[in-house]
Amino acid sequence: MSDDTIRLATIGRIVRRRWRLLTILTVVGALVGYGTSLLFPPRYTTSASVLLPGAWEQRELLTQTEIATSSVVVDRAAATLGWTGVNGSDLRNQVSAKASDGNIIKISGTADTPERAQQLSDQVAQQFVTFAARIVDANTDPEASAQLDELRQMVVQTSRRITELADATDPGQTVESVQTRTELEKLRTSLQGAINKLDQADPAANKANMVVMGPAARPAGEAPPTRTQLIVAGALLFFLLAVIGHLTAARMSRRLRTQPEIAAALGSALLGTVDVPDERPAQRPEGRGPRARIRRLLGVDTRWDVPAPQTSGDDAGRQIRYRRVCARLRDQLPAPRRLLVVVPEGDEIALRAAGQLVTAAENDPSPGSSGRRCPMLRVVGVSVSQPMVPDRDNESGALVVLSAGSWTAEELGGIAEACADAKHEIVGVVLAAAVRVRSTRSTGLPRDAATPALAVGADATGGSG
Repeated sequence: MSDDTIRLATIGRIVRRRWRLLTILTVVGALVGYGTSLLFPPRYTTSASVLLPGAWEQRELLTQTEIATSSVVVDRAAATLGWTGVNGSDLRNQVSAKASDGNIIKISGTADTPERAQQLSDQVAQQFVTFAARIVDANTDPEASAQLDELRQMVVQTSRRITELADATDPGQTVESVQTRTELEKLRTSLQGAINKLDQADPAANKANMVVMGPAARPAGEAPPTRTQLIVAGALLFFLLAVIGHLTAARMSRRLRTQPEIAAALGSALLGTVDVPDERPAQRPEGRGPRARIRRLLGVDTRWDVPAPQTSGDDAGRQIRYRRVCARLRDQLPAPRRLLVVVPEGDEIALRAAGQLVTAAENDPSPGSSGRRCPMLRVVGVSVSQPMVPDRDNESGALVVLSAGSWTAEELGGIAEACADAKHEIVGVVLAAAVRVRSTRSTGLPRDAATPALAVGADATGGSG
């Protein structure tokens, strides 16, 4: 796993083999999200729009948004609202403004109830318009304003005089009278257009006419993050952290998986690989103690990063592998002798493979072996945390049986050192792999192909030479 690419199949395997743990962690995450929602009361947000007529540059609009959320505007809104225990500094974090297309500034207010959110937005918008108008009035030149008003009055008077002249013109339909009335109408239109352009060119006249575009709408739902969003976010976060934790632990794992690495860690040669029918969890020995029960309840008593067992052939095909291991072991030793079959404690697959290997050794020799028998084998379990191998007695060597991907180089090195301390030479290594058995089982198999019931550390010896 440490060198594999993370694929969807890997995540799918985590979900399939750790669904109980993932479900519990997801529920815990949802509860954490719910608890977080209790710390933050529900909030409601609504907006009021203010129209700024005339031509405005982008930097001017940004300035107006800053004015809308300034302390002067918010403090005046707070004083007008008169909420108990709430002042301008409290409301400053609950008000925001944003300039949008069309010279519109949206002023948003957030409060703990929909009514208060609506009142806050409307009041801040109103105070903003009032304060902006005062700023424009304060910056306007009084003399220029008076001259502009005087000019408007003169235009009005001129328009009236033009109307009087047009009425006093010969009401007949002569060419001269029509031309005169036409020229007077053109003059009045030109004067009105000139005054309109003058009004548009006056920034103070435009910018003082900000308009609140109706009251803010009462919010119908909470502002994000809502309680539901926090619960879903907590559940999703814990689920993702659990999956990432599994992937990280697998990538950081130092368990040996390849045959050369395992053989090198034990300092011996690989004699072969044997298959062991995979058992269902219900058939596996039950652990003892509360920790074992909790692990079994959470579904963490089995490895998830082990590939799914491959489909195996019949029992006869599996027995051939055991006989081949016995043949290689017999050919490697100069003379028949007793050997210890060392199995790491907790390696269920290896223990069952060792039992079948003892059975295969008892039924040796195989045809063509010239009467030489496989060494007599005795199975012993060795703790990987504190490895201890029985001293040399009748046995004069050790055969290590284990499954791949279960042990680190340090743990296997400890077993090798324990064998050396007990004066046992490791004559070979046998790897055991779990396989799925086909539903159609072969009949007529020898009775000695059955796996004997074997306890860790129990003796199992073959026949005499």
